[in-house]
Amino acid sequence: MKKIIYILVFIPLFCNAQEFDLQKEKLIKAYENIIDFYVDTVNSAQIVESALIEMLKKLDPHSTYIPKKDIKQVNEPLEGAFDGIGVYFNLFNDSILITQTISGGPSELVGLMAGDRIVKIDTENVAGVGITTEGVRKRLLGKKGTLVKVGIKRGKLPIMEFDIIRGKIPIFSIDATYMASPEIGYIKLDRFAATTLDEFDIALDKLKSKGMKSLILDLRNNGGGYLNTAIQLSDVFLKENKLIVYTEGVNNPKNMEYATYSGDFEEGDLVILIDENTASASEIVSGAIQDWDRGLIIGRRSFGKGLVQRALKLPDSSFMRLTIARYYTPTGRSIQKHYTLGGGGDYSKDLQKRMNHGELTNKDSIHFPDSLKFYTKKNHRIVYGGGGIMPDIFIPLDTSSFPIFIADIFRKGILHNFCLEYVDKNREFFKNTYNSFEIYKSNFEANASLIQDLKDKSYKKLFSDTFVVNEKDSVNYKLWKSYQNNLNETDSILKIQIKAMVARNLFTISEYNELINQNDSSIKKAIHVLNNSRYYRRKLKGKEDDK
Repeated sequence: MKKIIYILVFIPLFCNAQEFDLQKEKLIKAYENIIDFYVDTVNSAQIVESALIEMLKKLDPHSTYIPKKDIKQVNEPLEGAFDGIGVYFNLFNDSILITQTISGGPSELVGLMAGDRIVKIDTENVAGVGITTEGVRKRLLGKKGTLVKVGIKRGKLPIMEFDIIRGKIPIFSIDATYMASPEIGYIKLDRFAATTLDEFDIALDKLKSKGMKSLILDLRNNGGGYLNTAIQLSDVFLKENKLIVYTEGVNNPKNMEYATYSGDFEEGDLVILIDENTASASEIVSGAIQDWDRGLIIGRRSFGKGLVQRALKLPDSSFMRLTIARYYTPTGRSIQKHYTLGGGGDYSKDLQKRMNHGELTNKDSIHFPDSLKFYTKKNHRIVYGGGGIMPDIFIPLDTSSFPIFIADIFRKGILHNFCLEYVDKNREFFKNTYNSFEIYKSNFEANASLIQDLKDKSYKKLFSDTFVVNEKDSVNYKLWKSYQNNLNETDSILKIQIKAMVARNLFTISEYNELINQNDSSIKKAIHVLNNSRYYRRKLKGKEDDK
C-alpha cells in the first residue's frame, strides 16, 4: 500500500502541457485502480491526504498541507484573534487559576479577577479532576456570541456563578514595549500577523511620548508570518520610493514593493536584533534595513527562508501552502539557504550543523564565496546572500549553562509554580504595595529568605519530603552536592528570575521581558551602540573597528 502511495505522488516538477495531462490522467487512474481493485476496503480520504503530504514533500521544505480540522488553530496566531472569554490561566494545584483578565474582554466585563479559580464550567466540575490545558481550552473557547457559565471560587467566599458571552479576543504579536534607556526604546515582535502594524503604531507612539530617539527592534525567535505585514513594517523605517523587497517565480512575474510616504520612524537610529531562529518575514525587514544602510543588524546569522507561500483552498476546505516565488532584498540577494528537492532531513539539521561548525559562537567560522557578495545601496558595504542575513555586529550564542539546580527547577516547573503560589498567597499585599510596575521595579527584591524558601521547597520536590543529607545515599547525595556548587551565582540568577516571574503574574509579559532582559548581551550591545553615535555611524559605513 505504501508503495502505491509513492507511485501516486511521483509527478515530474517541470513538464510541458501534453506531459502534464498525461501525468494528471495517470494520477487519477492510479487512484481509481486502488479504489476499484485493492484487496481490502480502503479509506479514500486517507489515501488522498497521504498523497498530498508526500507530493508536497517532493517540492521544498516549506510547502505543506493543512487538513480542514487544523485550519483554525494554524490561522489564529496570524489573524490576531480567537473567540473565547478573555483570560490568562495556569493549572495550579489541580485547579484553573486565572492569572489575568484581558482588558475589555468578556471576563473582565462580568467581574472576573486575577486570583479567581474556575471550579465549574457549565454543569461540569473542573476542580480536582486532573483537567488539562487542552481540556480547559476546549470548554472555554467557542463561537463569538455563545454563552458559557462558569463557577468561580474567590478566597473564602461561596462559589459564584458568572454568565459570560464569548467574544473576539485579541492575540498580540508584540511581546514587550519599554524604554531601555532614557532615549532608547525597545520593541519585541513575536510574529507578523494581521494586527501587527496597528500594534506597532501604538507601541511606537507610546515610546515617542516617553522621549524615544532611537529604537531596538527585537526579531529574535520571530519565525515570520504575513509577507504584506513585513512590507508595511519596513515602510515605517524607509523613505518613500525605496525598494523593500521583490518576489519572482516561474509562474509568478516579478513584483516589486516600495516604501510609501507614510513612515513614522524614518530618521531615528535603529538596531534590529536577529538570531538563527529569525526567519521569513523577519528577514525581509532585516534585509531591507541592512541593504539601505538604514540601521544596524546585531546578533547571529538568520534562518535563511527566502521562499514565499500562498494558501490555496482545496474542495473540502482544507488548504495547501504552496511555495510560489522567491523573495529578494533590495540589493537582489536571495537569502534562502540551500535545500534539495525532497531533502527535508538535511534542511532540518542545518542549525545543528551551524553549532557543530562553531558558527553560533565564532563569527570567523562563517565563510561565503565571492559569488554571493553584494553591496548596500547607500554606503556600498559588503553583504552576502545565499543563506540568511549576516549581522553587522556578531553576538555569540551564550553557551554558559545555568547552574544545575536552576536548570532542574526550570525543567520541572518548580520555579514557575513557586512564583505563582507566592503571588496567589500575597495578592492583596502586592495590590496594595505595588500598584504600578514602576513602583514594583524600583522596590521589589527577592530577599534571602524568599530564595531560601524556594530552595527548601525545591529540594522536597526534587528529592522527597523526608530527604536528609546523607553521604550513604550516594545518588541523591551526589545530586545534592552538585546543587551546592556556585551558590553565589545561583542566588543572583534566582533573584532576577523570581522578580521577573512574579512580575509576569502581576502585570504582563512585557514587564517580564523588561526585567529578564537586563542581563541580555545582545540588548546590552545594542544600547551601547545606540549610545555611541560615532561608532554607530562608522559601522553603517562599513568601518571595522569594534569597541
